[in-house]
Amino acid sequence: MSLIDLRSDTVTKPTDEMRRAMAEAEVGDDVYGEDPSINELQERAAALLGHEAGLLTASGTMSNLLATLSYCHHGDEILMGDQAHMFWNEGGGQAALAGVQTRLVPQTASGGIDAKDVARNIRPAGNPHVAVTKMVCLENTQNRCSGMVMTPAETKAVCDVAHGSGVAVHLDGARIFNAAVALEVPVAELTRDVDDASFCLSKALSCPVGSVLVGSKEFIQEANRWRKMVGGGMRQAGVLAAAGLVALDTMVDRLAEDHQNARRLAAGLANIDGITVDADSIQTNIVIFEVNETVGKAPNFIKAMAAAQVLVSYPGERSVRMVTHRHISGDDVEEALSRTSRVVRELGA
Repeated sequence: MSLIDLRSDTVTKPTDEMRRAMAEAEVGDDVYGEDPSINELQERAAALLGHEAGLLTASGTMSNLLATLSYCHHGDEILMGDQAHMFWNEGGGQAALAGVQTRLVPQTASGGIDAKDVARNIRPAGNPHVAVTKMVCLENTQNRCSGMVMTPAETKAVCDVAHGSGVAVHLDGARIFNAAVALEVPVAELTRDVDDASFCLSKALSCPVGSVLVGSKEFIQEANRWRKMVGGGMRQAGVLAAAGLVALDTMVDRLAEDHQNARRLAAGLANIDGITVDADSIQTNIVIFEVNETVGKAPNFIKAMAAAQVLVSYPGERSVRMVTHRHISGDDVEEALSRTSRVVRELGA
């Protein structure tokens, strides 16, 4: 049987066009600001997202950390949804390296956070007993909520509340292009109201490495200082930027295919006894579902799926995640559903 890898869109490999561009990339010393390929990528990314300047980083996690370091001091507080990637999946770096504490608000049914919850939880300066809120963090798409999308209106509502209290808004837009394609709006519509935003090159856009952080010139200058401090100056990294430039030209529109395959996958899973999934809620390329007690816990299910040559991941005791990407075809979806059905029957027997 052929292997079907649905663990994440991070498993994608660069296209042939990316590899050629990487081999031929014009490079320079980026710490001195002299890499033309990186400069072009940063400028294009900033313009595309409607901000003044950009900064290439090693990962989305680094971009999120640089934003925190740029806005906050030790002892400050950042505010985010209780399912945020920054809270669950970034190794506690906000606390360990930025010295901030995280305050969580409930994630909404649509995967965002409610402006009213933000207003209730912002803590202003002047009270020596509390940490001051310096940054609100949004995520679009929302990874742990099956890739659900925040609309421009939802984003603006949170930004208006935060800015009214003098608090910055950072957007973890690791899959922001998936959100834009799902909503059929220019990506700048989703990033215009936030103070800064990041997106990943290494997920659905299929590049080997990287993230881009965008914001004002002053913000990017400060983030660049912190990038150097945490070891993110990558010198002749134009070979990586070259893949990013190809991705912006060739990989965005095709994300609709991944979304279609994810909805097809969710609809098929909903027809398998022993699996619970809200197929109608799937908007982008992430499908999170529950395995019933008769099937067992997620780790055992994942092990059995791997034996059936289908790789998946899980965010909880009975939760399982499948992610579509450019290496997953419609035929792969049907084959994955067939193998999943067989595994569920065997485990529930």
